[in-house]
Amino acid sequence: MSKRPKYIVLIFIFSILTIDSFSQSIYLETVGASSEETKVIDSIGYKNNFKDYKSLDTELNALTLKLQYSGYLEAIISETSKLNDSTYLASFSIGKRYKKISVSISDDFDTSLLKDLPLDINNNSIEIKISDLEFVLSTLNKRLSDQGDPFSTIQLTNISKRSSTDINADLKTVSNSKRRIDSIIIKGYEKFPKSFVRRFLKINKGNTFSIEDINTKAEGLGSLVFANQIKDPEVLFTRDSTILYMYIEKTKSNSFDGFLGFGTNEETNKLEFDGYLNLILTNNLNFGESLKLLYKSDENEQRTFDVKANLPYLFGSPIDVDLGLNIFRKDSTFLTTTQIVRLGYNINQNNKIGLGIDAINSSNLLENTTTTLDDFNSNFYNLYYDYIKPQRYDKLFPINTTINFSIGIGNRTLQNTEFNQNRVTFSGFKIFNLNDRNSIYTKISGAYLESDNYLENELFRFGGINSIRGFEENSLIANLFSVLNTEYRYKVSNTLYVHSVVDASYSENDIINSKTKLFGFGFGFGLLTNAGLFRFNYASAKTENQRFSLSDSKIHISLTAQF
Repeated sequence: MSKRPKYIVLIFIFSILTIDSFSQSIYLETVGASSEETKVIDSIGYKNNFKDYKSLDTELNALTLKLQYSGYLEAIISETSKLNDSTYLASFSIGKRYKKISVSISDDFDTSLLKDLPLDINNNSIEIKISDLEFVLSTLNKRLSDQGDPFSTIQLTNISKRSSTDINADLKTVSNSKRRIDSIIIKGYEKFPKSFVRRFLKINKGNTFSIEDINTKAEGLGSLVFANQIKDPEVLFTRDSTILYMYIEKTKSNSFDGFLGFGTNEETNKLEFDGYLNLILTNNLNFGESLKLLYKSDENEQRTFDVKANLPYLFGSPIDVDLGLNIFRKDSTFLTTTQIVRLGYNINQNNKIGLGIDAINSSNLLENTTTTLDDFNSNFYNLYYDYIKPQRYDKLFPINTTINFSIGIGNRTLQNTEFNQNRVTFSGFKIFNLNDRNSIYTKISGAYLESDNYLENELFRFGGINSIRGFEENSLIANLFSVLNTEYRYKVSNTLYVHSVVDASYSENDIINSKTKLFGFGFGFGLLTNAGLFRFNYASAKTENQRFSLSDSKIHISLTAQF
């Protein structure tokens, strides 16, 4: 019989024994110079089981720092010995515990850096607890760096005993010349509009350098629909310049939105269709501009054509310009044209205020003039406020909160007679995220027109998928109305959600002296596909004293696609 198998067995057994010996744990025991010091070390706490000597040595250094941060500034490892093959003994000498340190500061030290820190200021010195010393010094270093000197350091010098529990020291600041941003370079999307860097992100050449401030501002790129941040900004320091690199990519921001609605006409019992097409073109000229085109056809033989253009940060300023044209035709009854000009000031990434003018011209298309329908011209001078808060991480619901509010004063000219009028419009929604899957959507919208008398062709029109659901598009008219939309939303997956529909509305029409309460109930779902977001809504409408009827229900189907 060959002897080779015996050798293989012996080598295998030796290998197992060797691996077992190498995998044996190493244990640590510690003692102080006295029993009291040992109790202190045990109260600090430390790890005592290690896989190798390097891990043990790291823990000993960490334990020494813990003792020093606790006030035992003289703590050292006096000796390390090996008790047996697996146990090491570390002997410490920790000395006295110091409680406070009195730090002298120079007359030219910026005391504003000390704001909100756990310390006491006495003339030209500060009193700090030893347990707070590390936090205070690291915070001071960070604040100096945020002031534009990233290479500055705070040091304690001339350390000496003041008493058995307190020590003295001098505060020394070692700094270089302050750094300012000399150049900003965009990588990835080189044609990213520079005005958005300067005005939207508020990152400019000449700004005091602070990497934390830059990172915070750069997060605002998540609010833009046409650009994303690829990775965090980086900085190149040379002897005499500071160059900031920002990594941005251009994203699909154009959208096409349309819906088809259908329901049964109560009078003819025939199926009727309505719908709209909404095209939004954004940043195609790399200026951050947007152009919105809307065409809507209602089953009530109403036609709406609406175009809006936004020119942001005009000539590099914080000023936006909004231009708009709206044409509304009610079958052969009347035609109303509204022209809009607005100047907005961008306070920050989320808030904007502005002034605007709305010029309205309406023509009676009927042969005979009535008391409630006539030709008129109106002008309103508006003050408005816009707010938006995105949540771009959520593809289904990329916007969390919006607020749009406008108040205007003006007049209406009717048969060479002027009537003073006031107008208020508002809309806004908020998504309350309960957890990753459940959320509640709430939207409030409405308008109020104050006037001595009213014409039918100047009243507000509402109802439909973007107002109170279950009613025909723009079938409701009022001089005062408010709508509450609510949805409970449940995410089945990252691309599919289902929701309830609970809407309520209150309106007043002073022409016919009516006050109406309306309700809409139903359900729907949304599906994110390669083509876009597909939405389905089924809602049934009722008035305050009316029962639900399936014949009053509306089905709305829409698709929003980005390209």
